[in-house]
Amino acid sequence: MGYVKGLICKECKREYAKEPIHVCEYCFGPLEINYDYEGIKKVVTKKSIESGPPSMWRYQALLPIDEDPKVGLNTGFTPLVRAKNLGKALGINNLYIKNDSVNHPTFSFKDRVVAVAVSKAIEFGFDTISCASTGNLANSVAAHAAEAGLKSVIFIPDGLEAGKILGTLIYGTQLIAVKGSYDDVNRLCSEIAVNHKWAFVNINIRPYYGDGSKSYGYEIAEQLGWKTPDNVVVPVAGSSLITKIWKAFHEFEMLGLVDKVQSKIFAAQATGCSPVTTAIKNGSENITPVKPNTIAKSIAIGNPADGYYGIKTANTSGGYGEDVSDEEVVESMKLLAETEGIFTETAGGVTVGVTKKLIEQGRIKPDETTVICITGNGLKTQEALADSFDAPAVIDPNINKFEDYFANSVTV
Repeated sequence: MGYVKGLICKECKREYAKEPIHVCEYCFGPLEINYDYEGIKKVVTKKSIESGPPSMWRYQALLPIDEDPKVGLNTGFTPLVRAKNLGKALGINNLYIKNDSVNHPTFSFKDRVVAVAVSKAIEFGFDTISCASTGNLANSVAAHAAEAGLKSVIFIPDGLEAGKILGTLIYGTQLIAVKGSYDDVNRLCSEIAVNHKWAFVNINIRPYYGDGSKSYGYEIAEQLGWKTPDNVVVPVAGSSLITKIWKAFHEFEMLGLVDKVQSKIFAAQATGCSPVTTAIKNGSENITPVKPNTIAKSIAIGNPADGYYGIKTANTSGGYGEDVSDEEVVESMKLLAETEGIFTETAGGVTVGVTKKLIEQGRIKPDETTVICITGNGLKTQEALADSFDAPAVIDPNINKFEDYFANSVTV
């Protein structure tokens, strides 16, 4: 049994039935899920969650499906890693990594939102799943559609990383690259959605899809011992994840599962595509769209759909927004790998680099509990590191050759 009453406009609060729609027809505001929280309060407890499956579906009553999930049964409940080595390097004492780079099945947090979106699309009777994607979403939609036995048609900007292209094609999808940025791709998909009755996970299924991200926030709170952290540093693309982590914390507070939420939520972007953090730093509530120019392609959205709400989340929580250069992204990817043994994609380099800046600015204090969100795997964005390392030494299979090399080499 689900606890979704329908949809509701975030702006004018007009209510809608459970349908594959995402925009209010009266004020054009975004639609979100309208939950039966009174019903949820009767069934959701710490014990009920802890006795659930070791996946995101331990929070099923708080997710927008009416039936049991159809795909992604092993998605979520990824590690929350105590990052002592990285914390020491950055000068803070209580640092954690929420590591969705090992999420099932495609190694990014997008597996959460797609598991919900595809399950909901099946409930609605769709036979084709589609999306506009900067890479991780493409991987996940293709994989989950394959698992469900559904067709998929996926649109990406031309020029994505090879790992993300191959990591989509392997699932037998129809992949179409569009000349232009993600924003160009998304506009095209919005037009295609009018003519083709497909489940576009981040268009007509977006309200359901977006709430899959709440599981990321639920897990942080549960894994911290039913506490919310002082700080969370979140990579920002369309701004959905940052708003849903904040929503998840407050839902847990409303259910009595955590104490009063006092977490500060920080938005992290690459300097080459930073419409949200630029607005926050300028004290503006509105986005000025930009043309992306960064190696952090997975979060390179120049006109984010939920940008206004991302700004609002950072400001309301007492957080902030900061960005880092591509050079800082690479250095931060290397720092995380060298200190914690975690190979993140470029978006993770953004969050680590921004965390470093926020600490230097005094916005994150040394003894506060801080969580860095790592949302994708470094194997997908190897091009970013192509010029960062020398080729490995080559020696003959001879002990004397090794000893000669080793005696003259610089060792770590």
